[in-house]
Amino acid sequence: MTSATSPSTETAEFAGKVALVTGAARGVGKETVALLTARGARVVAVDLRPDIEDLPHEMPGVLAMRGDITREETATRAVQSAVDEFGGLDILVNNAGRTLNKPVTETTAEDWDAVLAVNARGSFFCAREAFRAMQARGGGAIVSTGSYTCTVALPEGAAYSASKGALAQLTKVLAVEGGPLGIRANIVAAGVVETDFLDTIRSDSRAYLASFADAQPLGRVAQPEEIAEVLCFLVSPRAGFVTGAVVAADGGFTAV
Repeated sequence: MTSATSPSTETAEFAGKVALVTGAARGVGKETVALLTARGARVVAVDLRPDIEDLPHEMPGVLAMRGDITREETATRAVQSAVDEFGGLDILVNNAGRTLNKPVTETTAEDWDAVLAVNARGSFFCAREAFRAMQARGGGAIVSTGSYTCTVALPEGAAYSASKGALAQLTKVLAVEGGPLGIRANIVAAGVVETDFLDTIRSDSRAYLASFADAQPLGRVAQPEEIAEVLCFLVSPRAGFVTGAVVAADGGFTAV
């Protein structure tokens, strides 16, 4: 008899399952793909960055697709690829995201649209197409990488917070509509994670991330694999009665 946490059980946890992960080239997305494949899933990995094409060489069972999720056809193509190549879709991990740190008075219409397009619009497209495929499969699980900023306000975060708030509410609607169909939906309200997420908009991104450590009871920022573990738990059978939840993984930041 094996325990629930034994290597053999973990390896088999997603056996026969097909997953779609967005924002999969680096950071939390890449770690999530690694965990899913290691535990038996076949994965369609989507990212706008060209290094997504390296993933199949690193991880067996991965189909890489370069695409922009703000474009409706990307979501359609990604889900169809899962159906055509692997026979269906059981899991969606909405991880692709975009951030912005600007005061309200300096946030332009273009800034607002760019952030909402990825975090809310793109995630909606993927969820909608996944819903259709999961109905044919008899159920499934959707999880999104959100942020603690969907529940608390930080300065210079108008567009980002609004986009993650929209994603949280979308998740609740997916849970309500998906329940009778056997489809669960949850969102992880992640705290600050040690990734390259801010590298393109801040020259001091690593120091800026590290500055958040003291604001969290755990006294550090998260590592990508820690958030990936929460995402994988929520799409696993172990979370079979969890749906419509905003699950905090923020080092205790919102508990203070």
